[in-house]
Amino acid sequence: MSDGEEPATDVLEETPAAAAAPGEPMDIMSALQMVLKKSLAHDGLARGLHEAAKAIEKGSAQLCVLAQDCDQPDYKKLVEALCHEHNVNLLAVPKAKELGEWAGLCKIDSEGKARKVVGCSCVVIKDYGEETEGLNVLQEYVKNL
Repeated sequence: MSDGEEPATDVLEETPAAAAAPGEPMDIMSALQMVLKKSLAHDGLARGLHEAAKAIEKGSAQLCVLAQDCDQPDYKKLVEALCHEHNVNLLAVPKAKELGEWAGLCKIDSEGKARKVVGCSCVVIKDYGEETEGLNVLQEYVKNL
């Protein structure tokens, strides 16, 4: 990207995060959820402003995800500026609680449901982990922004 060009920012619509049936194209939200889970398993996530800012500054950030319901305008402004300065693509999701659940900031009960979910306004992917269909969908989406 050139210096005058802004990094891609896109707001993702809220849709059910159920896995796509075989043969059906995967939507971007379920692809993002899958990529975040794989990245978490490979220790490739930076969660929260401090970790995210360090990862972006260090140059290890591959993708940044920001929650739209963050009530701190300075927080959003800082993350957007860091992403622009270091040419990191930025995606937006509607809810911080949802992003926190996807980033592993919750307890899972015996039925497999998330409990005690902590909201997270910013997550940076440093390592995608293994190659999945979700990663391919997400990379194609980011490339077309």
